[in-house]
Amino acid sequence: MATYSRLSRVSAPLDDVWEFHSRVSGLEALTPGWMNLRVESVTGRDGDPDPEVLETGSEIRLSMRPFGVGPRQRWTSVIVDHEEGDDRAAFRDEMRGGPFATWVHTHTFVADGEETIIEDVVEYELPGGEVGGAVSPLAVVGFEPMFRARHRKTKELLE
Repeated sequence: MATYSRLSRVSAPLDDVWEFHSRVSGLEALTPGWMNLRVESVTGRDGDPDPEVLETGSEIRLSMRPFGVGPRQRWTSVIVDHEEGDDRAAFRDEMRGGPFATWVHTHTFVADGEETIIEDVVEYELPGGEVGGAVSPLAVVGFEPMFRARHRKTKELLE
């Protein structure tokens, strides 16, 4: 399985950064416009629609149409882990239906004084069995601009 990671420092306190990333509005704000994101539905861990905070068990159904090309790609993501501590917070989401054979995204936030270190780690595999697995590392070509834009937007909105 291939792995992609990106690390950034944001001049904002952990609590602010964590709160922003714990809401579906943060996902919407950080997804680059060229992805043409549409959040179809959000369900909380108890089945409640549109929860305020994404917690373990929350499910997000969305669709994307990168660059407006091709049919919309449907994607279901489930928050499988959500933890908060004094100087650290993290959550992990897994794709349960979508364009990848495997997608596990871990979002980690660590306080460093009045700043926060953000790390995104994605473990993924493209569809297509052995061939998809062999070419999965090449997906960095698409990931890098998307995550660079997400981290840049985080700084712009929170600093």
